[in-house]
Order: sequence, then C-alpha cells, then structure tokens
Amino acid sequence: MKQFDIPTFYKSSIISEIKNIRKTYDPKKKDLKPTHLNFGKIQFQIARHFGFCYGVENAIEISYRALSENPNKRIFLLSQMIHNQAVNKDLQEKGINFLMDTEGNSLHPWDDLNENDVVIIPAFGTTLETEKKLIEKGISPEKYNTTCPFVERVWKKSEKLGADNFSIIIHGKYSHEETRATFSHSNAASPSVIIKDMNEAEFIADVILGKKSSSDFYEKFKGKYSDHFDTEKDLQKLGVVNQTTMLATETQAIAEFFKQTMIKKFGFENYKNHFADTRDTLCYATNENQDATYGLLETDCDLAIVVGGYNSSNTSHLVELLERKFPTYFISSDECFDEVTIKHFDYPNKRDLVTNNFLPNKEVIKIAISSGASCPDTLIDKVLNKLLSFFNIEKPFESVVEELKSELNKEITN
Repeated sequence: MKQFDIPTFYKSSIISEIKNIRKTYDPKKKDLKPTHLNFGKIQFQIARHFGFCYGVENAIEISYRALSENPNKRIFLLSQMIHNQAVNKDLQEKGINFLMDTEGNSLHPWDDLNENDVVIIPAFGTTLETEKKLIEKGISPEKYNTTCPFVERVWKKSEKLGADNFSIIIHGKYSHEETRATFSHSNAASPSVIIKDMNEAEFIADVILGKKSSSDFYEKFKGKYSDHFDTEKDLQKLGVVNQTTMLATETQAIAEFFKQTMIKKFGFENYKNHFADTRDTLCYATNENQDATYGLLETDCDLAIVVGGYNSSNTSHLVELLERKFPTYFISSDECFDEVTIKHFDYPNKRDLVTNNFLPNKEVIKIAISSGASCPDTLIDKVLNKLLSFFNIEKPFESVVEELKSELNKEITN
C-alpha cells in the first residue's frame, strides 16, 4: 500500500513500533487478536487494527501540499477535513479556513470566493451541486480533491446500479457529509433513498409488499428520497450501498433483508432481476477496525477506552461494539481524564458525561484500547503514557516489547 508523506507529529513512538511488530509477524493481517502489553499493575489489550486509514492519510498529505504550494493564497476546506479535532485544529492554525460546518451550513460567504482562492475537498467528498458552484467561481474542485477512493468506489457502484435500472438504498446517517455527497451522486444515476437502520429497511419492505402505502413512505422519508421518487416503480429493483463508516454487519444485514424481501415478492427464481449484490461497497478500514474490535471482545478486560472525534461515525461504532461487554469510555484525548475522573462522550444522545472512579480498585487493571480511523496514533501514545503515570511502573517499554515479540514467536512456532 502507498506510503504517505504526513507531518511527523502525527506519528508516534509506542504505537508505531507496536504496529510494525504486528505487521512483521502477521503481514497479511489475518490475526485479529489484540496486542497484549503487560506492565504489571496495568495491562493493555490494544486492537489489532485502528488509527489512520488510507483515505485519511491521503487527505492529510494533499492538504499539507496545498499549504506548501500556495503560500500567498487564501485556502479553504469545504468542511472538516476528517472528524478529528486535533487534525482540524492544526490545519486551521496553519491558515486554512472552513467554508461550511459538518451540517452544510455556511461559515464563510460563497460570494466572497474568487478564482485565485484554493478550495480543498475533504475526505468525505462533496455534492455535485457544490462542485458546480466551485466551477462557476473559476475554482477547480479536482486540484486538491482528497475524497477517499473507497467513497468514490461507492459512487461508481451507484452509477452502475443506475445504468442497470436499479434504484439505490443508501445505508447512512442523513446529516453526515459523506452520505449527503453519496446521495447527490447516486441521485444523478438513479432514484435513491437514505435509510439509517434495519427499522427503516423494514418500513420500506412493508411498502414493497403492500403493507404500507406510498403516502406512508413519503411522510416517513421526507427529505431523504429523490425528487419524483415513485414507490410504484422505483421500489421494484434495488441495490444497497452505504456510508463507508457504518457498522458493516448492519449494512450486510440490511442488504440480505432486502434480498429476502424481493424473493418473497417475486420468487427465488426471479430475485436477481430485482436485487443487486453490492457487498463490495464496504470500506476495508471500517471492516478491519470493526473485526479487530470483535477481537477485543474476546478478552477479559475491566474497561475499554476508545479515542477519536466525537462526530466520527466509524469511531462511534467501535464504542457501540465494545459497550456490549465492557464499561466503555469515548474520549477525544488524554486531557479527558485524570487518576479519578473521566469526561467521556455519549454519542447517541450527543452529550458529555463524567464518571468518577472509572479505574477499578484492583491489584491488576486490564484496559482495552482502540481508536477511530481519523485518530492520530500520537493521541493513543499520550493516553497510554498518562494511564501508566498513575501507577508505580518500573517495567520499561523496551522490556514489554521484547515480551510481546517472544509471545508472537511462540504463536508462530506452535
């Protein structure tokens, strides 16, 4: 995979060494067991896969290149580069301004833009309507386009579905930048509708099977379907694509559900004319991080900490998985906790929570750790170091690393 040129302060010492060790012993990424770091009084189980993905590193590299190539120009980002406060803050401090917030609301007047300005397209991509506005201003949307290749792959799949006369179901969060962009592109190819979960999939299935009316559909999904969407003809042939950071198992379940719905309505012998297999729209990094989280769930940790931006969809799903077994704390950085208290984020209700005595009173504390695809590894280093500072740890990191190598060697030998 391509190696990106990103600023050194996004790289880490501890996590980089751990990732390199795991890569050496497992180059094909088949071992999903977490990395065990034993410091004695405190032990960590660190997810096999986490942190910056291909799309994020690509976006960061292009953004910093835009800064270096345009020292005397105004540089704008359409909205947040990625959903991580540290990265976006650094870009702003270096002179990049945001045109819109994550909801698409204007932060800088469009009328003020001119052909001498530089505009960076974020990793989530953007809508065709926004691209048109930039072109009309004389600004190239392609020169510094950081759209993730895996998002663009979803758009290409949508185009193919449209060419084959399939309507498109988008599994995503309606207000998310990526979903808005995907809806714009899929809508240009075919009638499209956005659903957020299985409950909404079941609602549409009831419309397909005649259990609910067209008016029920139009009321339920107002603002989430294409103009002139006709339930009588546009729900006869369906393909499912997704916001690439959704929970992979949920997207797969929704796709399978619609397949079974089409079998129920049209018969097994005919369903392939009414349902398109689109499993390849799932993002590799989302899949890897979620699979690695299932690996964490196999451990006997006392609690879990997930580090990332609070508006990060992929990070929220890691929290959702870990909460099935552990007390789980979603934090943005090492500044969110001290030895007694942790300030963490309740993603579903979008609120801050404070928990006292989050570290159990035990002789040995075991903590599961992961992060989202937009979280720099340096933040994980800081979280680990701060947790270690709460204990009288005499075991050096070098010794822990050697123990890790020894464990991995034994696994290979056996």
